[in-house]
Amino acid sequence: MSTTPVLALTVGDPVGIGPEITASTLAEFAGTPEHHGIAVGDRVALERAVDVLGLDVEVRVVSDWSTPPAGEGTIDVFDIGVLEGDMPEWGSVDGRAGRAAITAIEVATRAAMDQEIDGIVTGPINKEAIWAAGSEHLGHTEMLGELTGVTKQDTMFVVRDDAEGAHHLRIFFATRHLSLRQALDAITLDSQVDSIVRAHRALEVFGVENPRLATAAINPHGGENGAFGDEEIEILRPAVAAVKERGLEVAGPIPADSVFHHGLTGRYDGVLSQYHDQGHIAAKTYDFDGTISVTVGLPVLRTSVDHGTAFDIAGQGKADHGTMRSAYLAAVDYAPFVAGIRDEYLPR
Repeated sequence: MSTTPVLALTVGDPVGIGPEITASTLAEFAGTPEHHGIAVGDRVALERAVDVLGLDVEVRVVSDWSTPPAGEGTIDVFDIGVLEGDMPEWGSVDGRAGRAAITAIEVATRAAMDQEIDGIVTGPINKEAIWAAGSEHLGHTEMLGELTGVTKQDTMFVVRDDAEGAHHLRIFFATRHLSLRQALDAITLDSQVDSIVRAHRALEVFGVENPRLATAAINPHGGENGAFGDEEIEILRPAVAAVKERGLEVAGPIPADSVFHHGLTGRYDGVLSQYHDQGHIAAKTYDFDGTISVTVGLPVLRTSVDHGTAFDIAGQGKADHGTMRSAYLAAVDYAPFVAGIRDEYLPR
């Protein structure tokens, strides 16, 4: 790998806001020699986004990931050539756009697996569009798993405590896309121990020395010793005790109305959220545009925006690129740990 991180920014669905937020992010950092971002998608999609935004930049096509950045005023694209002369309308669910989104992910992932780039920053895709293109995947995570040979992945949210990002809180999820009732049924002593161990190890792999992890309680006030629920007594406390016996620094369960605040103020490096909305609400209420997602368990570095394609405003030059910017900078921050990420999660 080069000492200058090279990052592939997949534009996502080319008729959503992905090309616009990608172009804005690359234009902002075009004069920065410390890292090199390269869009992955159709040249025509990126050029159309540049026109819509009124950016004073040139779009340069590159075919070699080691091509040095041109400097201020030039943004680079690895042209996948799917939509040349056949661009769908902005904001439409279209199988051609879905095929372009899938191809960009495949190209970027292959480059990361071949160690030609340091990481992938993914723009938003539309599930209906990729399904129309023939994909059977629910989204990015499942697609990346198949492309890298990985079957177990976790989501790590990264939230900065201020604009300067002096402290990062990482939020993990014991359960994700389940109803609340299903999520509670899925949290067992064994699954909780496994979630804690994986989250604690992820903190180490992503560069946190001697990580401090906290587990969020499920019930109000942490259950009040069984008055409001017994999950803390029967599952969460025994799980924390079990991992402490292994020498891991883990606290909890701590009431969910305070544990995320403690993490943001530096008491903990990570928090294990027990279900989807518990962690999502905390992160997005604090910093909706700055919260980004990192996929843990892949042998490649992948950060992502945590919003959709916003078809309703696509092509209007209104899209805020703040989350893509944050995802890009997070990938820059984590690029030094790419070798360790590969060693930890590459299927054996």
